Amino acid sequence: MTANIFDSEPDFGREGMSARVVGQHAGSELLGATLYELEPGGRQADLHLHYANEELVVVLAGRPTLYTLEGSRELATGDVVACLRGRRGAHRLENESDELARVLIVSTQLMPEIVEYPEREKGGSVFVMTEPPYTGAPYDEARGRVLRLFWRDDGLPIPPDEPAEGSPES
Repeated sequence: MTANIFDSEPDFGREGMSARVVGQHAGSELLGATLYELEPGGRQADLHLHYANEELVVVLAGRPTLYTLEGSRELATGDVVACLRGRRGAHRLENESDELARVLIVSTQLMPEIVEYPEREKGGSVFVMTEPPYTGAPYDEARGRVLRLFWRDDGLPIPPDEPAEGSPES
């Protein structure tokens, strides 16, 4: 199977952003690859970090801005950025320029995966998945499936984190 990042229709999107899951269309099993087109003012995703997977950001066109936990910087066509696992790889891409930005993100597809969104309300959210979302895969009764979003502050901390007030450990 083959896929073309320039000749395919978007698979999903929202205002200011469209995406093509070219890795899936090419038949990849262990790698994901998604082409994002960001209109001026468009955003690829909220600031997030992966605990199981690495991502590689390849700028094909334009000047998107990369946000991390340490700050932000403008990228240029041809730039390649590795987003490592954990907090050191936290990232968000926005297009603050006046021209279209095209970015290919290639990632490992290790499952289960936990994705943290540290800037969201209630201390941030945590997305837990045992398989990639939005695939349309049928439910396998024997395997089961978890695709859930949790608010970090609603969870009960387990040592070595501090126990929640009112928990048996406090």
